[in-house]
Amino acid sequence: MRRATRARLVSAGLALAILCVFSLAALLEPSSHGHGTHTQLGLGTCSFLALTGQPCPMCGATTTWTLLAHFRPIAALRNQPFAALLFTITAGVFGVAISEVLDPRERWSRLAAWLGPREGRVAAGFLALMALGWVYKAVLMGIVGKDL
Repeated sequence: MRRATRARLVSAGLALAILCVFSLAALLEPSSHGHGTHTQLGLGTCSFLALTGQPCPMCGATTTWTLLAHFRPIAALRNQPFAALLFTITAGVFGVAISEVLDPRERWSRLAAWLGPREGRVAAGFLALMALGWVYKAVLMGIVGKDL
């Protein structure tokens, strides 16, 4: 299989997967509590929250993605800023995937080459931002209460 064909197929699969996740987020109703939107998918309540009374590290992520899919960016940022960042990065990946489907130019290879020497710092940055998002959500839930 030619390299360009392989890149198109991989990119099409990635774009389709992201489109499915974004579509699902658009179909859900964001929880007025700021967390718990995932229960609309038939999933249980957060075990971490139930056991500790504190939010989990990604508390409110599904609600944030749903808010963004409903074009409510300010509410999404206020709810869980790290999840909003992940949504934005995912939208960027979707854009690159579509670009690669339409006109393969080895964007993934260039991105991997750029990311390779920086992956430790990028991973540490993501973990730090996730921790800050967790602290933010814990403070927000502590100040406002369990129902956001």
